[in-house]
Amino acid sequence: MILEKKLKMILPFIPNKTSIFLVLFAMALNLGAQDKKEKKEFLSAKESEPNNFKWMEGFPPPDNKVLHTWDGSFFEFPAIRWSVVHMREMLPTLRVSRGLKAAKSFDYKIDNKINAITFTPWGEKEPMTWEESLYKNYTDGMMIVHKGKVVYERYFGELTENDIHAVMSMTKSFNGTLASMLVAEGKLDETKLVPFYVPELKNSAYADATVREVMDMTTALAYSEDYADPNADIWNFSQAGNPLPKPKDYNGPVGYYEYLETVKKEGKHGQAFGYKTVNADALGWIIAKATGTSVNQLLEERIWSKIGMEQDAYYQNDSKGIAFTGGGFNAGLRDLARFGELIINGGDWRGEQILPIETVSDIKRGGSKAAFAKSGHPELKGWSYRNMWWITENENGAFAARGVHGQTIYIDPKAEMVIVRLASHPVAANSANDATSLPAYQAVADYLMGKK
Repeated sequence: MILEKKLKMILPFIPNKTSIFLVLFAMALNLGAQDKKEKKEFLSAKESEPNNFKWMEGFPPPDNKVLHTWDGSFFEFPAIRWSVVHMREMLPTLRVSRGLKAAKSFDYKIDNKINAITFTPWGEKEPMTWEESLYKNYTDGMMIVHKGKVVYERYFGELTENDIHAVMSMTKSFNGTLASMLVAEGKLDETKLVPFYVPELKNSAYADATVREVMDMTTALAYSEDYADPNADIWNFSQAGNPLPKPKDYNGPVGYYEYLETVKKEGKHGQAFGYKTVNADALGWIIAKATGTSVNQLLEERIWSKIGMEQDAYYQNDSKGIAFTGGGFNAGLRDLARFGELIINGGDWRGEQILPIETVSDIKRGGSKAAFAKSGHPELKGWSYRNMWWITENENGAFAARGVHGQTIYIDPKAEMVIVRLASHPVAANSANDATSLPAYQAVADYLMGKK
């Protein structure tokens, strides 16, 4: 596996340094580590189901069935198919409580005909069914809500209705939503420079960046997430965020926030979209400073405890107890669908306005297509990025929260449809499944809109 080779190349440079978060960050957030020239045959979705391997079973489990954080084995394929449902057992976390109110259930109107919907993946000639696409993309959980009713719900692999799943970079969209909420409420001024809220960043790349530029990731940063490069900045960020004690000879930043103070500028802010995880963590810091409340607590107070969630959620955190708001959120399938319903309904949850209407309107407005076009996403032609949401700019006005290995909340306002997919694809990059999943979502939207 190419990523394994790269990690072996990198590890000699960083003995005892980043064990947990280096590997987690590399494999969970990597958008380009898979060498496009190498064709790798992976076990199929059915072959790679965790039940086939019996990881972590027994009292204690046999040595050859134990998955570790320190050696990265817990996040290698196919072990990742187990780990995405067990992150809290492997890493320290911060709770996002659902509160003490009774959960509010969905109404169900299951439509079994959805499995037989056909579509043609990008670049292919042969059609595929919806059900086939779920296995093709290593789906762990799939839920479709149409006009407020669940029309499809399935679980695969390690995930059940009782479990929590890592959502990877979908985490960023929760950040963006909270920031958009604060802007709408007048508690955050998007035109202010970042140091207005976070003085600690006055000597960093963010010194002359506006809050809006951080929210839309149009900052100009001398920061590399090239995982093939052992000297890339991503390794230093991961090293700072590692919650375990640092080696005696370590003299770098400790924690995500200290690292952000070291980020340097390269270019001019506001010109181009550049997908960099540090922006999401910078936004988390801005939110915390503007409100005097941690991101995990704010999400709990303003959303998670307000809309009848079934389960607590949680963030992974660094050694200082700071939530990893760039990719460390974990939640249940149904609760993610509830969040999607909150967004598609303009912040209204069953008659109660939880988020300002302007919060969702601003997300749907989309960002600069010109800035996005400079980002190196040719497969997503015509898209934009706003408030850390991916905006398709298609005729249905669809937009999405997206995370590596196949996570998504896909919202189609015209079709009145919310799709939530949790997955553990062997390749991190969304490009590995977009050619199949995006046309599949459109096919389901077309079908639902055509129903009488």
